Amino acid sequence: MDIRKIKKLIELLEDSDVAEIEIVEGEESVRIARGSNVAGTPMVAQPPQFAAPAMAAPPTPISPADSAPGGDVDDLLPPGTIVESPMVGTFYRSPSPGAKPFIEIGQSVSKGDTLCIIEAMKIMNQIVAETSGTVRAIVVEEGQPVEFGEPLIVID
Repeated sequence: MDIRKIKKLIELLEDSDVAEIEIVEGEESVRIARGSNVAGTPMVAQPPQFAAPAMAAPPTPISPADSAPGGDVDDLLPPGTIVESPMVGTFYRSPSPGAKPFIEIGQSVSKGDTLCIIEAMKIMNQIVAETSGTVRAIVVEEGQPVEFGEPLIVID
């Protein structure tokens, strides 16, 4: 299912009194609910993965914890196109534990390349590049929960 369609569904849900919507297209489905009372499952932190040094020292990943209290994380990001999370879920850099990450800092990506996965409600949603360029920063850590609109990756 196209991420743009999901974003539009979320916007429509926010602007209406509807509390939940589920859309099925073939074998794919998406369910969006507002104010769920379901208890979350405990998250197991995985050790951070480090990239091998490239030709030049690339910028280091920036985490929201690095920001000053009340500060804006976007002010700490390098210039470029910010890829934001289209949904609430868990961020993963690779398709499975122990697998090679989709991207590394300093790597060139093309429009349509898979950048990461956001797991939402046991569904693995691939996030693809909407522009071509070079990965300048990976803002979130492996296995970290993310919110809708939260910066994930910076592409220059």
